[in-house]
Amino acid sequence: MLPASHRPGGPWAAWSPCTPDECLPPPVPGGTWRLVRRTAALLAVLAVAILTIPVGTLAGPRVSGPLLRALHRAVLRAAGVRLVVRGGGLAPGDGRGALVVADHTSWIDIPALGAVGPVTMLAKREVRDWPLIGPLAGRVGTLFVHREGLSRLPGTVAATAQALRRGALVGVFPEATTWCGAVGGDYRRAPFQAAIDAGAPVRPVTVTLTTPDGRPTTAAAFVGAQTLADTVGRVARLPGLVCEVRVGGLIEPGDDDRRTLARRARHRVRRGDTVHT
Repeated sequence: MLPASHRPGGPWAAWSPCTPDECLPPPVPGGTWRLVRRTAALLAVLAVAILTIPVGTLAGPRVSGPLLRALHRAVLRAAGVRLVVRGGGLAPGDGRGALVVADHTSWIDIPALGAVGPVTMLAKREVRDWPLIGPLAGRVGTLFVHREGLSRLPGTVAATAQALRRGALVGVFPEATTWCGAVGGDYRRAPFQAAIDAGAPVRPVTVTLTTPDGRPTTAAAFVGAQTLADTVGRVARLPGLVCEVRVGGLIEPGDDDRRTLARRARHRVRRGDTVHT
């Protein structure tokens, strides 16, 4: 999901032991000018998105797809994040949809996936109520999930399967909450049931964040009780980040049950193989 609550309970909710005190590096001294400049750039991208997304969605996928990928790349550039993509595209290439799965560390994960392909994200229901971002997410077809309550789970699985049958790339973070990146959580199995029901493959994607000189960093992690503004501001103060997206080979469901499919996907995501398709 998009940045999730860190309390246990519910079929989609999860608990992460990652906290700012334990997982984040010390704040970067200074960086005030970078923060101001990048915040202004991010607000400019948001303004462009507000103006262009409604028009793009009305024009259809041929216009909205490239537009959204360009906007996601612009978000990363504005925040000082350099995107590196390894492997092929996200789509299977035969007209089918695919469940795109990745570990969830930072808000950066979302524009990183969106910059690679036209991904319809699964997001927690609360995102719908976020100022500006919520309405934009709804405009681009985001599937909103009620993370608490078993009664809503079949509907979520059915809606996800329907999108996959239509040929959509549905993006999900199966850990159901954010982790710092040094450790990760188990995968929730519900989205994999949707892939099985739709007969759609799973596309594992590995997203890693490093400093410009190649050192792994947890500086962008969205953990604990932080707000989105907290973590965006911390990223904006950094000298820079490199976000590497490694696109793995398709995993066909075959005769797997959802538990087995989730385990296979988790292994492939964390192994980080790439494939050219």
